Amino acid sequence: MDFFLPFHLPTLSFRISYNDKILLVGSCFSEEIGNRMNDLKFNVLQNPNGILYDPLSIVNALSTYIENKPYKTKNLFELNGLWHSWQHHSIFSGLNQNEVLEKINSSQSEAHHFLKEANYLIITLGTAFKYQLKNTGEGVANCHKAPAANFEKTLLSTEHIISSSLSLLTDLEKFNPALKIIFTISPAKHVKDGVVENNRSKARLIEAVHAIAEQKQSAFYFPSYELVTDVLRDYRFYKTDLVHPNDAAVNFVFEKFCDNLLDDSAKNIMEEINKILDAANHKPFAKESAAHQKFIATQIKNIQKIENDYPFINLSREKEYFLKSSLG
Repeated sequence: MDFFLPFHLPTLSFRISYNDKILLVGSCFSEEIGNRMNDLKFNVLQNPNGILYDPLSIVNALSTYIENKPYKTKNLFELNGLWHSWQHHSIFSGLNQNEVLEKINSSQSEAHHFLKEANYLIITLGTAFKYQLKNTGEGVANCHKAPAANFEKTLLSTEHIISSSLSLLTDLEKFNPALKIIFTISPAKHVKDGVVENNRSKARLIEAVHAIAEQKQSAFYFPSYELVTDVLRDYRFYKTDLVHPNDAAVNFVFEKFCDNLLDDSAKNIMEEINKILDAANHKPFAKESAAHQKFIATQIKNIQKIENDYPFINLSREKEYFLKSSLG
């Protein structure tokens, strides 16, 4: 008896390696995947503007990375004692206007240079709903808990998402001709919009990214949304808020991502790094015992071997942890 619908992931023409540079932008689900890649020592840069949800905010952010456009004090506003940017997540907000601006522009410059050399750009779309300021018409990426009356909410048309994204991809092709773009849709549910409205939103995103991938050879689709919604399809794979996929679901998607998109060398390296990470999380009963000290010495030796075999892998944090635990 089958308990899951058969689901065959598409076979793509490329494979990601540890030598590749990967930029991830988009929703909180993008950060879940990016955090796992970062823990496994892939060369990644995540959300230089912080978490972004809608396609136009993502298009706008990536366009500013291409231009290396500096933000100015006029691009900031004060609310509840903090300085914010409408185009950035609240992780950039702060008490000091100059410090906020410096933090934003530093991230902007890093994103520009990283994107210029990146091999892959992973874009995770969360919602087709877009907010803009009523008084200026400016689109906002984050409302920063400002009064709802300040904003106008719009459900973007599929055509608008496609046209703005295609324009961006044309600019990206000129900026970095070698770049491949992997689109995915977040399985997180935007139930604050309403259940029916969330499904309308996701449908528009899905149709848009497939149309984009059909028109651009550099664009591809990975079915994160379908893996959670149509394969796992159970609320036990969501957190207690019933909105965000839990660790089991994210791990399942990440496993499929790795199986489908990593080259054999990357899979082997990842397996070795996972052993080191598991060892670092090991809780000994007796730290000073000969057995545990031998265990530590083995891990340091394994790290040194990985560093020698793969000089582009940075395990300095794990190495320092084991060296501090060593009595030798």
